Amino acid sequence: SQNNNEVVMPDGTVVITCDHFSVTRPLREIAAEESARDIKKVVKEKRREVIEESKDRKKRKPQHFEFSVEKNGDAFGNDPKIIQRDNGTHQAKAPILNIAGQTVSGFRPMDPSGAAGSTYYVQMINSTTYRIINKTTGATVITGTLGSLWSPATPNDGDPIVMYDRYANRWFLAQFGLSGNRVYIAISTTSDPTGSYYTYTFTSANFPDYLKFGIWHDGYYMTSNQSPARVYCFERTAMLAGSPTAKVCSQTYTPTTGGGFFLAMPGDADGSGGLPASGTPCPIFQYSDNAWGGAGAADAIRIRNCTVNWATPSMTISAATTINTAAFDASYSATWDDISQPGTTQKLDGIGGIIQYRAQYRVGSTHNTVCLVWPVRISASQRSFMWCEMRQTAGVWSIYQQGIYTPDTKSRWLPSIAMDDYGSIAVCYARASTTAGDYMGLYYTGRLSTDPLGTMGFAEQLAQAGTGAQTGGINRDGDYCQTTLDPDGYTFWHTGEYMGGSTGSNAARTRIYSFQLSTPGPIASVSIASSDADNIICTGDCVTFTATPTNGGSSPTYQWYLNGSPVGSGGTTYNTCALTNGAVVTCVMTSNLPGVVGSPATSNAITTTVNSPPTTANAGTDQTVCAATATMAGNVPTVGTGTWTFVSGPATPTITTPTSA
Repeated sequence: SQNNNEVVMPDGTVVITCDHFSVTRPLREIAAEESARDIKKVVKEKRREVIEESKDRKKRKPQHFEFSVEKNGDAFGNDPKIIQRDNGTHQAKAPILNIAGQTVSGFRPMDPSGAAGSTYYVQMINSTTYRIINKTTGATVITGTLGSLWSPATPNDGDPIVMYDRYANRWFLAQFGLSGNRVYIAISTTSDPTGSYYTYTFTSANFPDYLKFGIWHDGYYMTSNQSPARVYCFERTAMLAGSPTAKVCSQTYTPTTGGGFFLAMPGDADGSGGLPASGTPCPIFQYSDNAWGGAGAADAIRIRNCTVNWATPSMTISAATTINTAAFDASYSATWDDISQPGTTQKLDGIGGIIQYRAQYRVGSTHNTVCLVWPVRISASQRSFMWCEMRQTAGVWSIYQQGIYTPDTKSRWLPSIAMDDYGSIAVCYARASTTAGDYMGLYYTGRLSTDPLGTMGFAEQLAQAGTGAQTGGINRDGDYCQTTLDPDGYTFWHTGEYMGGSTGSNAARTRIYSFQLSTPGPIASVSIASSDADNIICTGDCVTFTATPTNGGSSPTYQWYLNGSPVGSGGTTYNTCALTNGAVVTCVMTSNLPGVVGSPATSNAITTTVNSPPTTANAGTDQTVCAATATMAGNVPTVGTGTWTFVSGPATPTITTPTSA
């Protein structure tokens, strides 16, 4: 069906109904008909179109950095206190499945994307070809081109994205169209990626360069490198149902940037905690660098909340909340030449300027979590990455931990980060240097939830070594990669680009590998409750806080904290009569259960409101207040010690004298 309706709502929201919708035959049938000759023809045409590098570079200008550490001092460099200069101490865990990904020669980059479902792993690369594999054996099930799902077939222009929507048990495949600012999305009709698909074609307001997606309760959110900056939300519920009138809402906003190439990253729901609750805004993340200069420039994470009302429909994007980070230097070469290789002066693109895909968002019982990672400059000859774990408690974001990983003098770039259900964090990335033989290869590191904050506790692990350098005047080496979490909750999957051929213009390859950091076991947690149900008390009131452990073992230990400082006797309860207004109480429980994961575990936080006795009365107004320790002077009789004394008011005032408000 064809439907080009576009409506601009009074609040500026642009609402577009899909241009095209259809239901395909099973993918396995389409792939069987798509002969090897047809696929080769597509690739051959793509080679002629971009004989060296993708022309999307024309849409990307480098950011401008007004200041630098060399010219303007340490404030524009990296904070040395967060730099990890040693390797982790945990023994590295080797890959489980480690197989060759798709590869095409003649153009760059390949931009691999992939995700794991219950049985299959699906990878896509530029051109745009897909490959479905059995994730246990690594055997290829089917391959083909994404454009063949449409009739007539659409161009295979690239920037592919694969997502497994675990909350709907569906597959999501997407790419852009160079002509007409198209966004092509295919959603499987069942959990089987080899089955039929709902295919949708949408038109973007501007060319959706470098488009990235996130799964949320009310839509599939998309950002891209376009000006003005804009957030899109595709109608997830309608698309999962196969509605031919599914819509997309979009709205512009004005971020703080260094100009040029820019992309904010939408939150991508993942993990066993489930989808965010209905009504929860989707956070849109970006970093800012103080070296950009200008108003608002600071080393920080900026978060905008995005909400869609499909009944109207309309989209609202909040003003940015700024969460300051430790100092970092996100500058990069204006020529995109950042990474040195062995045996050649040809450098590789370090993909600076953006948070790297994905912004994995996890719902928790006491707080929500997002892990972010982005490139930083270590020196004129070295790059690496900065990462952080942010936590959201009662809607408020804070940085829980942060670090820059650079255990030696080699460059590390193209990172992708994710957390498993046990709180372990993995970062997968490329590594290279000028050291002989240290060609662009694929590596990973990680940390357990019990490791010291801000550190990667696992020794760096090689997934796939590089075997050659890329030359021929080509610096593109994969604009992004992707690390995802298996539905089992503890297996990570990664696909990335590396140099696996001989030195030359066609050295690039892609790889798919899986690995684990956590050993499956019971997860430790602890929750606390207050004896005062509404957490509103009077000065001097006594309150008892009680901890309830999960998987604490036979004799767990406890440490209570008041406003972040240790207090209490260490038992399951903490009693105090000296709380002040806004006091925050938490508890850390250490389990002794064998094989437990996530210990020590931190509880939810309880904030208490403390009301003080009044010093003046409100004339003529009945009030419920804390009992005073002394009466107040006035021109009416004292009602009684510990209660209100009215300065003036009705002849027979109504007095309420509870012990707490």
